[in-house]
Amino acid sequence: MTIRDIRYYGNPVLRTEADPITKIDDRIRSLIADLVETTDMDGRAGVAAPQIGVPLRAFSYNVDGKVGYVINPVLEEVSGEPTEIDEGCLSVPGLWFPTKRYPYARVRGIDLEGEEVVLEGTGVMAQMLQHETDHLNGTVYVDTLAKDQRRLALREIRESDWF
Repeated sequence: MTIRDIRYYGNPVLRTEADPITKIDDRIRSLIADLVETTDMDGRAGVAAPQIGVPLRAFSYNVDGKVGYVINPVLEEVSGEPTEIDEGCLSVPGLWFPTKRYPYARVRGIDLEGEEVVLEGTGVMAQMLQHETDHLNGTVYVDTLAKDQRRLALREIRESDWF
């Protein structure tokens, strides 16, 4: 297991729709172990495979003391009135912007044994589920911001020391 480096906004892997995982082998087991270890740190609610440079459909999470992963997740339900909440991203370090998210979300996928996994929740869990599945679809949260906020975000990204 290895803590993997995070790819930053501007890296093409973050703008590419991730491919489904079709075969669970040692390479995928290693990827999942690395995702979990990379997420199992303070301040990290989730990490999608593209964020560590792997364009495959998987993410790990660390919310409310629960650490795990989902392979081939599908965001199958969101509900409630979307509200703006401050959101950040490991791929956009140090910057937080008001992002519209639904208060409830549910994802369905599989685990390393091919067994169904259903992950759902409200609050930070709902936010993470939406955020990480966005990554798998090639979307970084700053791309979803209101026009004025997106302009501000892009300016701050360009002025950052990591860009």
